[in-house]
Amino acid sequence: MTSLDTDLHPEEGAPAPAPVLPALVLPAPGAPAQGRRSRGPVSSVRINGQPSFVLHSYPYKETSLIVDLFTRDHGRIAVVAKGAKRPLSKLRGVLQTFQPLSVSWSGKSELRTLIDAEWVGGMLPLERTALLCGFYLNELLVKLLARDDPHRALFDHYVSTLNELAHGEPAQIALRKFERALLKETGVAADLGRCTTTREAVVAASDYVVDPERGAREARDSDVWPVVSGKTLLDMESEDYGDPATQSQSKQLMRFLLAHHLNGTPLNTRQILIDLMQL
Repeated sequence: MTSLDTDLHPEEGAPAPAPVLPALVLPAPGAPAQGRRSRGPVSSVRINGQPSFVLHSYPYKETSLIVDLFTRDHGRIAVVAKGAKRPLSKLRGVLQTFQPLSVSWSGKSELRTLIDAEWVGGMLPLERTALLCGFYLNELLVKLLARDDPHRALFDHYVSTLNELAHGEPAQIALRKFERALLKETGVAADLGRCTTTREAVVAASDYVVDPERGAREARDSDVWPVVSGKTLLDMESEDYGDPATQSQSKQLMRFLLAHHLNGTPLNTRQILIDLMQL
């Protein structure tokens, strides 16, 4: 079983039971389909058949839900699913995390109105540690992606990562690739293959630290940031995580970089891991 340390870079010894977490849903796997936009009155915009995943949902009024969606062509959006909590609602069984959906909505405000959601299929469910890793991905997206900011490449990367986790690919590799892709897509990932102070190519045998705002530079004795080898940085640039030393150092580095860009906001999935370890 993959350890917690390996999966989410929080603590070690991830337990087998899947945690109870808020519902989340994903986009259609690699689907090229584009949402068709039809305009009615000036105040109305309708999007039909958009590949989407549920990231998070929570109750709204007595019978409805507010659902945070990650869509392929419109980025992260919020919709109100009216009546979704009613026992006979079609939406009740569809709005599940980690399942590809085709979603239609209307509205121009920050909170749209969900019109329809259909299960697309084609993806294996996440189980045990992989399920917790999936919630970790969703939490990163909710906390680091601005609303209404399309990230098509990241959407496709998200689908690929879910498939890798579902098929038993090593979580420590799948998650590091996704974390790096997320920072690149949000414009805060520097080139790890070049030293920012000398503009020279990173040397595999040298040691470096990564300034979250500027990029890699040679390590100093006074540094408190994680020190990694040049080989680790070059491996991360080429998405080669086969070396155990690269896996270990990249985990520490990504933990540091994500904490910086989250402005110290804690990740709930890490706390859940800690809580489960105390059972």
